[in-house]
Amino acid sequence: MSATPGTGGTRTGYAVVVPTLVRDTLADCLAALAAATGPAPDEIVLVDDRPGPDAGSGALEHALTVLGDLRERTVVLRSGGRGPAAARNTGIRAVTSPWTAFLDDDVQVGPHWCDQLIQDLAEAAPDTGAVQGVIAVPLPGERRPTDWERGTAGLAQARWITADMAYRTDVLKRVAGFDERFTRAFREDADLALRVLDAGWRIRRGRRTTRHPVRPAARWVSLRQQRGNADDALMRRLHGPDWWAKAVAPRGRIRRHAAITAAGAAALVLAAAGRPRAAALAGAGWAAGTAEFAWARIAPGPRTRHEVTTMLVTSALIPPVATWHRVSGLWRHRSAPAWGEVTA
Repeated sequence: MSATPGTGGTRTGYAVVVPTLVRDTLADCLAALAAATGPAPDEIVLVDDRPGPDAGSGALEHALTVLGDLRERTVVLRSGGRGPAAARNTGIRAVTSPWTAFLDDDVQVGPHWCDQLIQDLAEAAPDTGAVQGVIAVPLPGERRPTDWERGTAGLAQARWITADMAYRTDVLKRVAGFDERFTRAFREDADLALRVLDAGWRIRRGRRTTRHPVRPAARWVSLRQQRGNADDALMRRLHGPDWWAKAVAPRGRIRRHAAITAAGAAALVLAAAGRPRAAALAGAGWAAGTAEFAWARIAPGPRTRHEVTTMLVTSALIPPVATWHRVSGLWRHRSAPAWGEVTA
C-alpha cells in the first residue's frame, strides 16, 4: 500500500492503535471501526494493558469477533498494565504504516470515519505532524448534565486528545513516543503534542468525527481524578510554568484548593493551640472557599438530591486531596529535566 499522500489512485496508509483494559466499551469501539466506510486500516494494533499474565481472554476474544474481515489485519499485544502511554508505545513499535491513528477503547468512530481520515491525511502538508479528529460527546437532553457529564463534555474542546488523533509514525519515533511517566490517561497526550510542536511540526484539526459517550462512573470519581494534579506537576517540570498556555489547557483551581486546605489546617491547629478567635476566622475562610467551590459545581447541574449530596461531600474533600497529589507530584518529579534539556 502506498505510503505517500496524494491523489490519482494512491492513498495514505494508516494503522489504528487502540490501548485497552478490555472494558465493555471495546466491542462497540471495534464494531464502529469495522462498519465505517472507506479504505480500511492497513493494520490494527490492539494493546491489552491489563496487568498480570493471567488476564482473562474471553472478553477480548468476544470483542474481536465484531471486526469481521478486519480481524486478519489485527494483532493483539500485551503491555503489562503500565498505563495508556506505555500501551501506545507498545503499539507504535509494531506499526509499519506511515500514519498511526490512536483511538481510545470507549469511543465510536463515525460512519464515514475511514473516508474522512484518508482525506484528512491526504490534505496534511509536509510539515504537518498530526491531525486531530472532531470529538462529539452526547449529553442528556431532558435535564442538565451532571458534574461528571460536564467534565466528559469538555473533551469536545480539548486539544490533541488521543481519543482520536493521527500522527505520522516517523514523527512519533523521532520524539520517542509517549512519556511513560504519565501512567494515567491524563496529560500524556498534551505532553506528546508539545514535544511534536517544539520539534518544528504543525498539528491541525481534521474533519472526521468520533463519538465519545459518557461512560458510567462511580459516585466518588471526582476524588480519584485529583491524581491528575501530580501529572500537572510533571508537565510543569517538562514544559515550564507556562505549560498551561502552551497546551491551551484550563488552569484549574489548584491555587484555590491549596488556599482552602491551608485555611482548614490553620483552623485545626489554632483551635488545638487554644486560640478560638483565630481558629474561627480561619474556619470561616475554609467554609467560604468550600461553599463557593460546591456551588460552582452544583449550579449548572441537575440539582437532584444525589447530585447535590455528592457535590457537597466531594467539594469538601477535593481541595486537600488535590493539594496532596500536587505536592507529591512536585516531590516525585523534582529531578525531571525539562524537555529542552533532554533534547539539547
